[in-house]
Amino acid sequence: MKVSKICCIGAGYVGGPTCSVIAHKCPDIQVTVVDLSEQRVKEWNSDRLPIYEPGLAEIVVGSRGKNLHFSTDIASAIRGADIIFISVNTPTKTYGHGKNKAADLKFVEAAARNIAETVETGFKIVVEKSTVPVKAAESIATILKAIKRPGVTYQVLSNPEFLAEGSAISDLLSPDRILIGGEKSEDGARAMETLASVYGHWVDREKILTVSSWSSELSKLAANAFLAQRISSINSFSAICERTGADVNEVAKAVGTDSRIGPKFLQASIGFGGSCFQKDILNLVYICEELNLDEVAAYWKNVVDINDYQKQRFTKKIVDTLFNTIAGKKICILGFAFKKDTGDTRESAAIYVAKQLLDEGAKLSIYDPKVTREQIFMDLEHPFISGDDPARVAKLVTVDTDPYAAAEGSHALVVCTEWDEFRGYDYPRIYSSMEKPAFVFDGRRILDHDAMMKIGFHVETIGKKLYNGAPQNGYHTQPSESF
Repeated sequence: MKVSKICCIGAGYVGGPTCSVIAHKCPDIQVTVVDLSEQRVKEWNSDRLPIYEPGLAEIVVGSRGKNLHFSTDIASAIRGADIIFISVNTPTKTYGHGKNKAADLKFVEAAARNIAETVETGFKIVVEKSTVPVKAAESIATILKAIKRPGVTYQVLSNPEFLAEGSAISDLLSPDRILIGGEKSEDGARAMETLASVYGHWVDREKILTVSSWSSELSKLAANAFLAQRISSINSFSAICERTGADVNEVAKAVGTDSRIGPKFLQASIGFGGSCFQKDILNLVYICEELNLDEVAAYWKNVVDINDYQKQRFTKKIVDTLFNTIAGKKICILGFAFKKDTGDTRESAAIYVAKQLLDEGAKLSIYDPKVTREQIFMDLEHPFISGDDPARVAKLVTVDTDPYAAAEGSHALVVCTEWDEFRGYDYPRIYSSMEKPAFVFDGRRILDHDAMMKIGFHVETIGKKLYNGAPQNGYHTQPSESF
């Protein structure tokens, strides 16, 4: 089947970059990304895109107006498309059965119903791109077949994304694999090969895997669960390191040189964030519980519990080190995105650190090179953070566009995101502008701790005891209590 037009429902972190790269690599295919949000579509058509990813702007500008289009005219895009991607949000349910665990598929269902009510004739390939639980493709197919008009046929495929924010464009241009799941039938095989031919414009065929829809859906959850597990595992060892005097970086390097394990995702930090890891693991927990696999559910729930524990003990260390009281003290938070090279703040550790510090009465000054002031306040004024008094956030929080202004007069710097620029600041200048003693809490292990201590900072970090203070009688002073 020749593909001439593609439609993507959802102009978010998955749909926008994915379809921009498809348009970039397939100039013979017209790609239209549609969304209900007029503001989001307007931003995709402007010089300031709604999301930040290195390399994304150049690719969008190169194809936009030629074979890449962003629109709110969803019906027209659906009718004309050969392939329709569903790339809508699948948040964790906040109500009813499966609350705080199961994926909320109301947007997926709404997209499926919209497709069924819009398509008037022909054969359409509907591709589930959002991260969904097992059998979601089956549910989409059920809706489409129940509502479809005479003369319309569908094949539903699962094509999960495996993108890391901050490197999404390079991940799309040079993927480890493309996973396509479909129905085990002649029409299913034809649909899978059709989608494979699109990716085949730039991806070697041996990297394009075709499996059953169920295997494809579960593989996405499994991949994120395994990656999150590695982060929680090394973070659990960081706690041991701090109690024993070992260095978690040295442990991670020793472990990572084992070819059976490898070095990736072994960087100890405050914990994982982003839209996928916690959401997908909790979804996996829910699936296991529904299948009466309670031991399996408990195993994966512990991965999330360790992540929460890591954030809690980091913030507790801040309070304990600052003489067990931070009420009224100014604390500078460096970084609010959940990781560097993205403006995404979903499940960012910084939000949870900020909440704990605000609960203790601290005044926060926040700086992030890519997260807007509006986004920071939106996150902190959420009821989970502010309770019933968002005005309290406005009173205690300031957002600065200059890191030196953010640090001035503060009692402590708290590094929550591993932005490269944080390494190169003029720290003697920052130290001179801070209250004394001046503290640094490096939650990402990116700073030169020895150099910081020589300046005069009291430094605390993840996974390592630091000997603050000058040597006395040939020995360093007693190290501070560990995280």
